[in-house]
Amino acid sequence: MEAAELRVGFVGAGRMAGGMARGLLRAGKVPASSILASAPSDRNLDAWRDLGCRTTHCNLEVLQESTLVFLATKPHILPGVLQEIRPAVGPHHVVVSLAAGVTLQKLQRAGAMVFARGSGASDEDAALLQNLLTSCGLCEEVPESYINIHTGLSGSGVAYVYLFAEALAEGAVKMGMPGGLASRIAAQTLLGAAKMMLETGEHPAKLRGDVCTPGGTTVHALHQLEKGALRATVMNAVEAATKRACDVGED
Repeated sequence: MEAAELRVGFVGAGRMAGGMARGLLRAGKVPASSILASAPSDRNLDAWRDLGCRTTHCNLEVLQESTLVFLATKPHILPGVLQEIRPAVGPHHVVVSLAAGVTLQKLQRAGAMVFARGSGASDEDAALLQNLLTSCGLCEEVPESYINIHTGLSGSGVAYVYLFAEALAEGAVKMGMPGGLASRIAAQTLLGAAKMMLETGEHPAKLRGDVCTPGGTTVHALHQLEKGALRATVMNAVEAATKRACDVGED
């Protein structure tokens, strides 16, 4: 389906939906006039109008006007929304649940997404979705059992990285560097490391080893991190977030 033919709807107009819409617009995947978003009030819709998108307070109107519909509500609201829109879902619709089917970092750029297709979704549907979502960042099709793991790894993982970046910068501040400069350098350091992982495809342990000079500064610093059980603590954090995502899904 060509971008000019595609009509994209969002039931829910919060940060996640907004970030995805901006990614689609930046990549030229769909014109703003072909995007329709719904929300109960105007609180979140003004930003969509500024982008040139259409808005409504009626969820059913989104189904009536769209061929691809993203359900971008919070998980506890989703069952009620599904019951409301079910009568309007037709064979021409591709319906994607962001709450239960796709997880997206709350970023406008360089997000990491996974999706799992339902039994009624075709190869064409999956290809369409992946083509659109790659405009927002990395996108992979996975088994449904990976969805909650992705939440623990990437959805919540953004916060782990911010915490680590904060600690990096504060370490430099402790040693006498101004805070603003330390934060910028910490961010650039994380960006460079992430790009190296993606561009080389090497295991992070290999890249870490390449940085270590025998008897040098890095290996001494890594020794301190190992004494603080950094790896085990981060693994425990991913496990805790994954388990919580499973619990929320069962509520």
